[in-house]
Amino acid sequence: MPCFSKNEEALTVKLVSLFPEKRPALHSVIVLFNSTTGAIESLMDGGVITLMRTAAASAVALKHLTTPENCKILCIIGAGGQALSHFNAFKHVRNFTEVRVWNRTAANAHKFAKETGAIPYDSAEEAVKNADVVVTATGSKTPVLCGDWLKPGAFICSIGAPMETARELDDAVMHQSTIIADSYDGAQQESGDIILSKAKITAEIGEVISGKVTLPPNKFVLFKSLGLAVYDAVTAKHVYTKYKSTSARL
Repeated sequence: MPCFSKNEEALTVKLVSLFPEKRPALHSVIVLFNSTTGAIESLMDGGVITLMRTAAASAVALKHLTTPENCKILCIIGAGGQALSHFNAFKHVRNFTEVRVWNRTAANAHKFAKETGAIPYDSAEEAVKNADVVVTATGSKTPVLCGDWLKPGAFICSIGAPMETARELDDAVMHQSTIIADSYDGAQQESGDIILSKAKITAEIGEVISGKVTLPPNKFVLFKSLGLAVYDAVTAKHVYTKYKSTSARL
């Protein structure tokens, strides 16, 4: 995943390996180059950056696609690194009064609950019931969230199923939602939820933030995140710059 951000003077390449049946399933490394000379400035483990930048992008979507008064109950489906990073990012944007978690491996849900104070559920359907915000952060290849479970006007943030043949969301979610993507091209080429359901993307998140697109009322709102290379580039540059400024003071 090569990227150059002129505004941030960030030039990076991210290398990723994905082995879905292994744990952890994903490994990555980010190489940061000097954007003027091409010299390598830093080699970073991409794991933490991937977790943080993905959750940060979702938190931006949460801020612009929801209202504070309609964000009281948060449900997280999944209990891995992305689930935890989204919990940490979302609590800086909305003041949830209740957080729920479900995972197909109950022990992982209970571990997540112990770390975060969330309430573990034995059933995904029960966890989702009356939730205002639902995050799906799983490695599942088949739907873990059904539209029939959702309350009217719910906000869904789906970051899993980053391949053509995998899904986190059933057709009811896809066809009853206003779908906002981080990238048209990325979602149409890589999201099994989009490809297999043949659902239509309403807009990119940037179009909503800029005011070019307004959301229709009385529908689910789905933010489908596949991730963008520019997230990695800008975050890696920030980490490197911060490290240099801190090191200089030591």
